[in-house]
Amino acid sequence: MTDQQKTAIITGASSGVGLYGAKALAAKGWHVIMACRNLEKAERVAKEVGIPAESRTIMHLDLADFDSVRKFVADFRATGRTLYSLVCNAAVYLPLAKEPQRNKDGYEICVATNHLGHFLLCNLMLEDLKNSPAEDKRLVILGTVTANPKEVGGKIPIPAPPDLGDLQGMAAGFKPPVAMIDGKVFKPGKAYKDSKLCNILTMRELHNRYHKETGIVFNSFYPGCVAETGLFRNHYGLFRTIFPWFQKNITKGYVTEEVAGDRLAKVVADPGFDVSGVYWSWGNRQQQGREAFMQEVSDEALDDNKADVLWDLSAKLVGLSA
Repeated sequence: MTDQQKTAIITGASSGVGLYGAKALAAKGWHVIMACRNLEKAERVAKEVGIPAESRTIMHLDLADFDSVRKFVADFRATGRTLYSLVCNAAVYLPLAKEPQRNKDGYEICVATNHLGHFLLCNLMLEDLKNSPAEDKRLVILGTVTANPKEVGGKIPIPAPPDLGDLQGMAAGFKPPVAMIDGKVFKPGKAYKDSKLCNILTMRELHNRYHKETGIVFNSFYPGCVAETGLFRNHYGLFRTIFPWFQKNITKGYVTEEVAGDRLAKVVADPGFDVSGVYWSWGNRQQQGREAFMQEVSDEALDDNKADVLWDLSAKLVGLSA
């Protein structure tokens, strides 16, 4: 490590976009905290893809366990490193679940991991980013086309479009049998979409509350369709075969994990991505040499009142004062 080496935290960095994003940032001279549930796997794959040992630190983080999130923050601070960027990348997707899986607090696992765990992490690490000497310290949340009906890939209403309703289920504390944010019947694919919509609302609310005061750049991005990734490991085998072919040949949205990781590193580190409150995208149809652009997000993702209510409910559920 050198004094000049910048440090980024990437959640879910043991596979997919997170792993290759860590590799790409290391290649730019950054030190990456790979925040993962499985430390042995993270160590193995980091070596396999060629992330130098001096450019990485692997630390335990289970986003669905809020005590684990708090311990991770304490463990990071104990390293003495200065945080330049936090990347909220990890996600759980259980499209075949018949019944909701829940964390130890009783919250449906997709919203607990993808939204609430990251919400807590972002709030706890705001102080670290505020104290960073970086001129454009950044907090980045990975987006998905499926949670944004303003994109072509987000217009497919299967199994249902994202819709948080009036946040009735969240307001009720997800007390069984309630599992969905809108309080309606459990749909596993929609649970994932809803949690990712919460990510975008959280990013925009972070921007509204803290950007002017702190100078932290808050944004999200969609790197293209990473159709061959561990995110789909819980889907049908036939889906895992057909989906990449469809994205490569029909929609042209397909990108490799490595390309997506390179794009993550750009959003974290490159000039031009220091615009706060925006959602970067490389689009639904990949083209050679395409540059990122600011993607329009859905009306629901632009609802500042809903973002404010979501913030207060989320703070209560993870044990933060509203």
